[in-house]
Amino acid sequence: MDRRELAEFLRTRRERITPTDVGLPAGQRRRTPGLRREEVAQLAYISTEYYTRLEQARGPHPSREVLAQLARALRLSDAERDHLHHLAGTPQGPPPGPSREVRQSIVDLLHRLPQAAACVLSATYEVIAWNDLAAALMEDFSALSRRDRNVVRRAFLPQPDGRRLYSVSHADEFARTAAQHLRAAAARYPDDPELTELIAELLDGSEEFARLWAAHEVAARPTLCKTFDHPLVGPVSVNCDVLDITDRDQRVVIYTAAPGSPSEQALRLLSVIGTQRMDVAR
Repeated sequence: MDRRELAEFLRTRRERITPTDVGLPAGQRRRTPGLRREEVAQLAYISTEYYTRLEQARGPHPSREVLAQLARALRLSDAERDHLHHLAGTPQGPPPGPSREVRQSIVDLLHRLPQAAACVLSATYEVIAWNDLAAALMEDFSALSRRDRNVVRRAFLPQPDGRRLYSVSHADEFARTAAQHLRAAAARYPDDPELTELIAELLDGSEEFARLWAAHEVAARPTLCKTFDHPLVGPVSVNCDVLDITDRDQRVVIYTAAPGSPSEQALRLLSVIGTQRMDVAR
């Protein structure tokens, strides 16, 4: 444990945060920049005396729980959180589950692709970010619960509308690829209860998934072209490109149509229709 470096790191992180950043009243008499020590202690659910001793390089060895509370209170980035644990002599172990936090730059990217349907998938195939055209092409994800935004469930389990994976072509290939990716994710996140629950649900509800799971395959070949049978505009053939966000274990999926094709015209129409009439039966 490097007490002096830890103390300096905590102080500099504290001083960069304003009270308004964390929903605290600013007050009028502040002799130091950023938050007061007692405010950080309050946000981290530890005593002011304990936090003060840490900043004075004379504190005890903080537990993983205390470090997690400090990281949250000081709004540390992933890199800063990892650095905090190293300074405290308690390096972080593997994350219990895949990240669901999408970088703002990636969210901005999605919305800068007005002619492409784009979304971000977590390591468990949950749709965690999307643009308007993706919602129009597939479904309005904002109206769904987290559970229902998982496209693996769409691929293997019966759906109320009877459409398997948005009536997309090559659904069997997607299912095989998804099962292989989930097998690899289960090895990376063995302690994630949500992933364990998802796999158990799929094994219980889908003979196809159980067969694929039993094969123990982890290498997947992507499908580069797909056709969505949309209930309003009919077949929409798109190129499918996947960009890996390795530091978050996420994937950006981008669907684009060939310029000048009927599918491009269909996507343009969907960009106008949006999700307002997604409940209309074809």
